[in-house]
Amino acid sequence: MSPRRPTLSVLDLVPVRSDQASRDAVAATLSLARVADELGYRRYWLAEHHNMPAVAATNPPVLIGLVAGATRNLRVGSGGVMLPNHAPLVVAEQFALLEAAYPGRIDLGIGRAPGSDPVTTYALRHGAGGVSDEAVTRFPEYVDNVLAMMDAGGVSIGIQGRSYPLRATPAATSVPEIWLLGSSDYSARLAAEKGMPYVFAHHFSGSGTAEALELYRSTFRPSPELAEPRTFLTVNAVVAPTPEEAERLARPQLLSMHALRTGQPLAAQVLVEEAEKVELPDAHRDIVDAMRSRWVIGAPEQAQARIADLAATYDVDEVMVHPVAGAYVGTEPAGSPAREETLRLLAG
Repeated sequence: MSPRRPTLSVLDLVPVRSDQASRDAVAATLSLARVADELGYRRYWLAEHHNMPAVAATNPPVLIGLVAGATRNLRVGSGGVMLPNHAPLVVAEQFALLEAAYPGRIDLGIGRAPGSDPVTTYALRHGAGGVSDEAVTRFPEYVDNVLAMMDAGGVSIGIQGRSYPLRATPAATSVPEIWLLGSSDYSARLAAEKGMPYVFAHHFSGSGTAEALELYRSTFRPSPELAEPRTFLTVNAVVAPTPEEAERLARPQLLSMHALRTGQPLAAQVLVEEAEKVELPDAHRDIVDAMRSRWVIGAPEQAQARIADLAATYDVDEVMVHPVAGAYVGTEPAGSPAREETLRLLAG
């Protein structure tokens, strides 16, 4: 018996190609989100990365508002907000307001990583309205603050013997679904301790997934919001009518990830024809091959079977696909047809 097909969702970093301006990348994301909505995907999450020429997902709340406004049924969220970069009240206000505008459709995924280089991280944290130098070490406290301030009752702060109420919105009637994200066992432990849903960054890390999920499930403590562990899997995917075309479309993103992993200068993602001209040093081919082996790359039936196998292996009923297909020379800049085709072919 073949594994049951999982529910599908989408992760989007809003990639920027060498033929695109930022406005084109955002337009392509809105088009991709509409396709996901039409096909019945469950969620559409947007990442937070800074000062990267190949990524336009710098501000998840702004992008979430754009995507939620352009779609009807998707749950739209962050994958994730890097909480140490921001004052907890600001995050709580942003997502409480999004939830008020799109009730029942907003997810807040929270991460601890910087999402950028050290210089940009310094600029973010010292200009983020009250973020302290201990932001990373105070991460559990910040998570508690966000949870409390988005609650309809808010929190009370004692100052000079008086109690002051503090709420993210004046009259909240619902709150976003809140997840912890991570690529190490730290967030797995914290999510289990707090009784929160948790996602391991399998699409980025590629190793340690089974261990992190087992740690989360085995140490999970039920909370009023969640009675038992809840998680899903993230995976990079390129699907095309033939395996050969899928391999061609995957190469631009593989080269971008190779540059990131080997400390090379980052640039906008090259087009397929440009990527095919790049010769990697022999010493680096193993790096690319190792990454490629963890991705879903292939024709529809092959890719669908691989995703079903991954869901069965990690015991999840939802897989969040990061569609990383590149584009050919002459592609309309404001579109990403190969990424859209990946979603269509996976949905069957």
